[in-house]
Amino acid sequence: MATISLCMIVKNEEKILRRCIDSLKGIYDEAVIVDTGSTDATKAIAKEYTDKVYDFEWIDDFAAARNFAMSKATCDYIYMADADEVLDEENQKKFMILKEALDGDVEVVQMYYVNQLSNGSVYNFDREPRAKLYKRIREFKFVDPIHEVIREAPVVYDSDIDILHLQEESHAGRDLRTFRKAIGKQGQLSRRLIPMYARELMIAGTDEDFLLAKEYFEGLSEDENLDNDLLKMVFVVLTKVAVIEKDANMVLKFALKDVASEGSSDMCCLIGSYFEELGDLKEAVLWYYNARYETKAILDINSMGKTPLEGLIRIYEALGLKEEAQNYKEELRNI
Repeated sequence: MATISLCMIVKNEEKILRRCIDSLKGIYDEAVIVDTGSTDATKAIAKEYTDKVYDFEWIDDFAAARNFAMSKATCDYIYMADADEVLDEENQKKFMILKEALDGDVEVVQMYYVNQLSNGSVYNFDREPRAKLYKRIREFKFVDPIHEVIREAPVVYDSDIDILHLQEESHAGRDLRTFRKAIGKQGQLSRRLIPMYARELMIAGTDEDFLLAKEYFEGLSEDENLDNDLLKMVFVVLTKVAVIEKDANMVLKFALKDVASEGSSDMCCLIGSYFEELGDLKEAVLWYYNARYETKAILDINSMGKTPLEGLIRIYEALGLKEEAQNYKEELRNI
């Protein structure tokens, strides 16, 4: 049977750390817990489960902290868990079956992250696959019977294990600060992180967060190497900035760039809120309607559901059209 190292990075998790580790009892063979600066009882609780508790100075880099934790592991596979995750009894059994069946060929196991739309998280999907279990030492092998080459892609197994994500509070403020610091250090983000930064802004960013992001996204808007999908996300963020700054010319500039191609519900919601704030309620209705029924979200899934419906309810109530408002309230309750 394969052995598994549980690796965690934690900070001030005294309320939930036991819940997470207890739900993995019998699955892991060793636990490696890296603390990044707790001021509560987190480290003391961690030491109830393992003597492999380490300090790591937080440098605004989750990858660095996780790599440090993984460097302390000694088992065949590494399971990387966050303190707000829980395995229920059914999925504990599935994990044990997986553990007994693992062989050295499988290098990555994907599991499903569920319950992501609750508790202030910034995700668009309630259930999505994530790589969670990793072979600690990867063996390189040749493939193909002729013109043989080293196999570069990992062998990935898609399991049916569900991990409950029971987030206690929103981490958006911390995450957005980390994005900004990464930009400050490196001058840019990877293509993979750009949509993540834009999404977190649109779902949970404050006005200040948008204004702090303005210069970076303005630079992206001039990047000729950026593909159209990423540019549309950039235009949405910059339209939000223009709405905050009440800059009508910039609202028009970036909104038109979006609707010139296939428009997004994110942009339609922004235009709707813009006209609503101006007091042009009939125009706002048009854009909220388009957000709900005619377009799709590219950043925030709520922009094609909850947000435009709430806008339509506000406007029809303001116009004294109670029956129309009630119809949208019924629809909102059913999504």
